[in-house]
Order: sequence, then structure tokens, then C-alpha cells
Amino acid sequence: MSLAQRYTELTDQLAELGSGDVRLLAVSKKKSGAEIGELADLGQRAFGENYLQEAVSKIQALADRHLEWHFIGRLQSNKCADVARYFDWCQSVDRERLVNALSRGRSEQQSPLQILLQTNIDGEVGKGGATPEQLPELADAVARAPGLELRGLMAIPEPSPDLDQRAAAFRALADVYKQLRKQHAQIDTLSMGMSADYASAIAQGSTMIRVGTALFGARDTLNNSRDRDGV
Repeated sequence: MSLAQRYTELTDQLAELGSGDVRLLAVSKKKSGAEIGELADLGQRAFGENYLQEAVSKIQALADRHLEWHFIGRLQSNKCADVARYFDWCQSVDRERLVNALSRGRSEQQSPLQILLQTNIDGEVGKGGATPEQLPELADAVARAPGLELRGLMAIPEPSPDLDQRAAAFRALADVYKQLRKQHAQIDTLSMGMSADYASAIAQGSTMIRVGTALFGARDTLNNSRDRDGV
């Protein structure tokens, strides 16, 4: 199946789910500028990247396409300046020192960097993401930071083969999101759901899904161990 066919099939499925307000983020890590350009020609505007150096080269090469770029990889302090400089969104903020570093790196001439707080909704050991209890303080820090705009939450539930378990994680995140909106009424984005479970995520209230495999096809097994983020 061609990339165009997979894109059409996916957008048709989203329409059948009645999810016209759900945004599709195409996870384009390890994919070429030509493939991104093909999707852009079909109407896709938002692309998610995990690996900073690879992403920056594509952002620069495709600058004339005026696409929307989301950083969805593990964020470290030494990456923040470039993420703030080149990206439109950052979906993986999980501690306050990253907030401060992103704020310092965002130029006054740029529009605010859109921020999602990554949430470790399952309490997985060794996994990135703030706990639900840490979110209010972290959200306040983003709201105060110059050059940043708080937009909502992102999570990658534990990759259980049990879809009911994933659905429970999506419901839990949706509840946390609703609570956060009581303090930050402007937030409007709940980024959850990937290629294998986006329908379940949408049913639980997702407003943005991150899809790689269902669009581009299966990635090679060499990279599968580190390709959980965002697909």
C-alpha cells in the first residue's frame, strides 16, 4: 500500500469514528523529506520528530512548506535551546528545569512555543513523564514562563497487549486533564493514542493522535526497541 493510500485510509477511518476535531500528528522520525513532502501535498501539516539532529535538518530543508513541527522525543536540558529555536510544539516537558531552559531559548521574535506536559500515567519505573501529582506545579511554571504557552497533556501508556488496560490509562489521563483545566481553562489538547490504539484513545477524549506506523508502514526491527515514543 502506498503512503497516499495509507493516509487516505487513516483519514477515512477518523471520519468514520466521528473524530473530525481530532488532530493527526504524523510521526515522521526516520522518514525522508520526500515522504514528508508527499504527505504535505495531501494536506497533512503537523509532523512529530523524536531525534533532534535528524529533525533540524528536515525542518530546515522543508522550511518553505510552512509545516508545523512537534518535538515528541525524550527531552534533556542540552536539547532545549534547539527545540525552542526550531519547533512549534514540545510534547515532552516533564520537569521545571526544562521549562526554564525552553523559555530562555525561545526568541522574543518567535510566537510562543506550545507546550504539552508529558505524564507518566501508569507509574512506569524508569519512564519519562511527570506524575499526576506533579502536574499542577509544573503547569503553573509553564504558564508563568515567557515565550511558552501551556496547551495540555501528553502520555504514552504502558504498551500492554490488553486494550482494556490501555483504555483505562486513557480514561485516567482524561480525568487528570479535566482537573487541570479547572486551574488552566485555556488548555485544549490531550495528546494520546498511537497507531495500535488511537480509536480507543479517541473514545476516551483524545484531541490529538500520534501516528507513524499506520501511515508510513512498519519500521525496521533494528529501531523498534527505541521507537515507542509517539507511534
